[in-house]
Amino acid sequence: MANLGTNDKPFLLAGIYTVIAVLAAGTGIVAWRSQRLALGLTSLLGLIGLAAAVADRTTLVSPVAKVLPAVVALIVSVGLLWWFTRGWDVPASDVAATGSAGSRHLATDLAMAEAPDGVRDQQPGEHRGAPARLPPRTETADSPAPAGFDRRAFLAAALVSGAVAATGYGTNTIFGNLGARSRDSVTLPSAADAAPSLQAAAQLDVRGLTPYLTSNQDFYRVDTALSVPQVDAGAWTLKIHGLVDKEIELSFQDLLDMPLIERRITLACVSNEIGGHYAGNATWLGVKTSELFKQLGVSADADAIKSTSVDGMTIGTPLEALTDERDSMIAIGMNGEPLPLAHGFPARIVVPGLYGYVSATKWVTDIEVTRFADFAAYWTSRGFAEQAPIKTFSRIDVPKSFAQLDAGKNAVAGVAWAQNTGITTVEVRIDEGDWKPARIADEDSINTWRQWVYEWDADAGSHNLEVRATDAGDTTQTSRRVPPRPDGATGWHNVAVSVA
Repeated sequence: MANLGTNDKPFLLAGIYTVIAVLAAGTGIVAWRSQRLALGLTSLLGLIGLAAAVADRTTLVSPVAKVLPAVVALIVSVGLLWWFTRGWDVPASDVAATGSAGSRHLATDLAMAEAPDGVRDQQPGEHRGAPARLPPRTETADSPAPAGFDRRAFLAAALVSGAVAATGYGTNTIFGNLGARSRDSVTLPSAADAAPSLQAAAQLDVRGLTPYLTSNQDFYRVDTALSVPQVDAGAWTLKIHGLVDKEIELSFQDLLDMPLIERRITLACVSNEIGGHYAGNATWLGVKTSELFKQLGVSADADAIKSTSVDGMTIGTPLEALTDERDSMIAIGMNGEPLPLAHGFPARIVVPGLYGYVSATKWVTDIEVTRFADFAAYWTSRGFAEQAPIKTFSRIDVPKSFAQLDAGKNAVAGVAWAQNTGITTVEVRIDEGDWKPARIADEDSINTWRQWVYEWDADAGSHNLEVRATDAGDTTQTSRRVPPRPDGATGWHNVAVSVA
């Protein structure tokens, strides 16, 4: 993540495809020497693919529909390889004697040269005196192709495999678009408790400043799903169980029929380095979890929920964060639309004030009310903290590091956030001088970031700009820089610029 950022998944997929291509090429080379070994390798790769299809939980279709493409691919690949290489096997003695893949033809030529004149030109099944015919061969002895290679058979095999691949691609497209088709069919109801109108004073007009509301296309994505899960909302369910008086299983329609709340909430990822952009502010629509849990009767012994995604990803969240009045929700809408596939369609958890790795379960399908002592979630088992409130954070959006500026008035601007607490002050300093207060846009809510700007009268030369924020709890960002692991980075963001 530190090296590749959000390009980690494309990089991994490219590596997988490269390995598959190398294995396929290697199997083809092996087939020149041993059909059985090549068939064995192909069968093994096909079985691995079949096992992956069986284990896949990112596409909610019937088990038969899920494994059928893998089964067809296994049968077709093994069958085509057998058909194409059925005449390729070369006796080891011939290879040793001639060192050529065309040794069969060479041995036949030598035998015919030593035969009597009358026999030399006679073919099996022919009488003496019949017209002479040369023995059929597809390649000469010095050909790089294996003995028995037939270009027509190769072309036929290529056409058949291409047709199968095209059919497989079409089938994959059908299943791959399952989530998109389901999402397109969803019409969101109006919120019973809508967000207040966004005031103009909550937004600053500064060129290059991060927009107050982040579009769905620009909203950051950090998760462990190699491919975006394809979920049919009509088949999706959410089971809530564990330390509760009443276990329930909700359909997507059940969520649509419940009273919905609409809130603007800023989310942030624990992997943000100082000045990082893994944060976004959106308008969310969903079922308020505090109201939902009141109906279930939660045990006094419980202190956590373990939520699970359709792909098996697990997250542990403090129960208090879902039962207090901070407007946590099971979200089904984002910026006036059904959740995008990449952001959790059909439903996800949104919790103000907590980093995503302990709260923001996408494609959620199971919620267990439990105790932290009884389980280890995905990221906490990998060295991250069990509980992780978002730390007060600020960054400079403009100017960018190493920018070339003109002397005189220049805007220094950015965003700051302290979800569930609120930002009260943002300060800027130049070249380690005195801290100067920045102008902050009006507060929309304590759960959203605030834009800020400082008008800087810049002198010529090289300069270092720093920012820090203070929240409503009188906590000011510390200058001490620590990395994101285990519970979020700290430190002042700074940029270096040149003024001419």
